[in-house]
Amino acid sequence: MGTRLGLQAKLYRDITGTPTWSEITNVRDLTLNLETGEADVTTRGNAGWRAVVPTLKEGSIEFSMVWDNLDAHFAAIRDAFLNNLPVVMAVMDGDIGVAGSQGLVAAFAIINFTRNEELEEAITVDVTAKPTYSALPPGWLIVA
Repeated sequence: MGTRLGLQAKLYRDITGTPTWSEITNVRDLTLNLETGEADVTTRGNAGWRAVVPTLKEGSIEFSMVWDNLDAHFAAIRDAFLNNLPVVMAVMDGDIGVAGSQGLVAAFAIINFTRNEELEEAITVDVTAKPTYSALPPGWLIVA
């Protein structure tokens, strides 16, 4: 697939549980954060260097949306925040139906839903989502 532009990336929401992916087009900037914890495995044999091994992975997505109560995806994310419900989403670097596209798929808890009311801008919301407890463990999807 090569180099990708941010505008080619897509955020999807499963709207049926089967999954049936629907693109969330009301997304402005998005950041996918991936990192891992670490365990110290330093020994005397490391010649004075600290040694670590990766442990549990962590992921989160942060994105902004235009505040639009008529947008079904906006309403679903708002309601997930207000009612502590999971939202199954896929954070892809391209179209989920195109071979080679890849990204994180998980059931996410919406842990931040901050409304921004700038004087000369549309009202927006900043959203932070993290993988949550679910029958769907987080995974990295590469479309075949």
